[in-house]
Amino acid sequence: MREISIKDLITYRRKLDAGKRKFVNDLNMNFEKKVNDDGGGGNYWICCTSAIVNCFKTNNLQFIIDKIDELKYKLEQSDIDKTKIMYRRNISILNNYEAFDFSDFKPISKLTFLKKHKNDSILNVNGLQIKITPDCVFSFVSNRNNEIGAIWFIAKLDGYNVDELGMFTDILFRYLNQVYSKTHTIDPKYCIAVDIMKNNFVNFSSIQNLEVPAILDSTIAEINKFRK
Repeated sequence: MREISIKDLITYRRKLDAGKRKFVNDLNMNFEKKVNDDGGGGNYWICCTSAIVNCFKTNNLQFIIDKIDELKYKLEQSDIDKTKIMYRRNISILNNYEAFDFSDFKPISKLTFLKKHKNDSILNVNGLQIKITPDCVFSFVSNRNNEIGAIWFIAKLDGYNVDELGMFTDILFRYLNQVYSKTHTIDPKYCIAVDIMKNNFVNFSSIQNLEVPAILDSTIAEINKFRK
């Protein structure tokens, strides 16, 4: 069975029963999904996400300003309608972050950004191989403890609701626990998934405090029933 993403699981949840069965059959057949240019592809939003990540790391909003200028220039030069739409959508997201304060997404302490290893990017959760691709994993010292957090900037054309966004946060926490828990304490406040389309976010504290429902395990359990 191929690896899947949280986006795949959300696609599954949004389907009716017949569509869910086909989705699971495709998984069992090692179906290779096609990446479309309608806002669902992983690289479709790379222009805006890369600029936002750089701003998060450096506290320098100039990355976003420069990227907007670059995309506007490319937009003017392009004659392909589909490409022009992509540029406009990326610009629209970046416009919302031109004056954004990223301080709520990270502790006051100095951050050390850690290198992510490809070998650690797949988690086995109740038989499903789930791929995790956080944008930043960072360590910091708090009360003399080595702590760790991570952030994942996510874009989808129609965005995600809070419950769905919580699935990204849930798997992100599990990723940190599996890879870093022997050397660091995970701070749930700074284990964050951000929907940059809707400018909304969920941290793992919200799931721990039952403010956001944890639906990852129940979704996987339902998929496993269809697999039998």
